[in-house]
Amino acid sequence: MDYKKIADDVAQKILSYHEDNSGWKLAKSSNNIVVSWKPSNEYSGNIYRGEGIIEEVPEKVIQFMYVDEHRKKWDKALKSYSVLERIDQDTLICHTLTHSYGMGLISSREFVDLVHIRRYDEGVVTTNSVSVEYEKCPVTSSYVRGFNNPCGYICSPLPENPAHSKLVVFIQPELGGLLPRSVVESALPSNVTSLISGARAGIKNYFKN
Repeated sequence: MDYKKIADDVAQKILSYHEDNSGWKLAKSSNNIVVSWKPSNEYSGNIYRGEGIIEEVPEKVIQFMYVDEHRKKWDKALKSYSVLERIDQDTLICHTLTHSYGMGLISSREFVDLVHIRRYDEGVVTTNSVSVEYEKCPVTSSYVRGFNNPCGYICSPLPENPAHSKLVVFIQPELGGLLPRSVVESALPSNVTSLISGARAGIKNYFKN
């Protein structure tokens, strides 16, 4: 499998999502985090966009979003998160196992994703992810295997305060199993809010100590 080509393709898609300002509808706004949605072009569900401010520079924020030793400390949605393989310095294969959510309506899911870190001019740092088949971690009967369509984080310095960052999150997961679409779509906006607020609190506590 050509992981580097997949990484390039998903990075271009995440940029295109970020540049697309049309058709987004408000799903949730709380704790200075705004979540919006629109129909996805990748599958039959929706793509969700979350936006929030974090009091740290982009490079440090992104490290917290994907490095396993950090992510496991603050992301309460995860049972486990581990790196299965490093393709190169900025490209890895990760395994994620979630807790159940939506008040128990959605049982835990596992994902195997290609994660690629990319840096742009003016201090912008992104993660770019998509689920992949990985022969060293095959589907088993122990967990329901989900599929992440292109997703990622875009972290940019705030023009008015470059020591802080604007974090934009894009997700569009297919959770598998026999879940009604309405159940999934009702749970995802809160998931995005929790992700950003959890990262915000984790980063603040880490650098405070």
